[in-house]
Amino acid sequence: MIRYLGSTKNLAGCVGGLIGLVLYLTGVVDGLWPVVVAGLYAVFALLAPPERVRLVPVDAVTEAGRLRADLASVVGKVTAQEQRMPESSVDGVRRIAEVLDDLLARPDRLAADPDVRHAILRLARTDLPLSVQTYLNLPWWFAAKRRASGERSASEELLAQLDLLETEAHRVAERFYAGDVTRQADHTRYLRERGDGG
Repeated sequence: MIRYLGSTKNLAGCVGGLIGLVLYLTGVVDGLWPVVVAGLYAVFALLAPPERVRLVPVDAVTEAGRLRADLASVVGKVTAQEQRMPESSVDGVRRIAEVLDDLLARPDRLAADPDVRHAILRLARTDLPLSVQTYLNLPWWFAAKRRASGERSASEELLAQLDLLETEAHRVAERFYAGDVTRQADHTRYLRERGDGG
């Protein structure tokens, strides 16, 4: 209700109502002036354009801070459950978190590349936590046991997932730092050309 008082529709309706009041005061309308004022208010309010939708972007620094905290939480949980985790899996989680954390340390640049930002969000908020949580939700004796059908154990599945996630994290980092690598290569070329010319 309070939001409506300052809305475009209410302001336009008030203008219509004032016009109705002026018509009454000037003698154009007589006894039915309350109906005219209310009618003009309604007509002007209905004809007014709707409020503009303003999507407020999430502050890049705040979002990066939250993601870094989420990653630290995942690493903390994995470290606390280290005895239950397959060998090398804790290091794998740490390596993935380290790559993503390095990218999140440059939030302004991350905000400028929506594709990389989306990939990091997916890795940090969904893929990595889901892999770890799914594994930790299994009883330890079942997670380590090889299945009778010859399929991989849950431990082996987790290690395979972490390998895939680490590969993807490095692929995202390559896209993120591609401009820096190009600039560095350009500078090397410039230095060689300058040395050849000098």
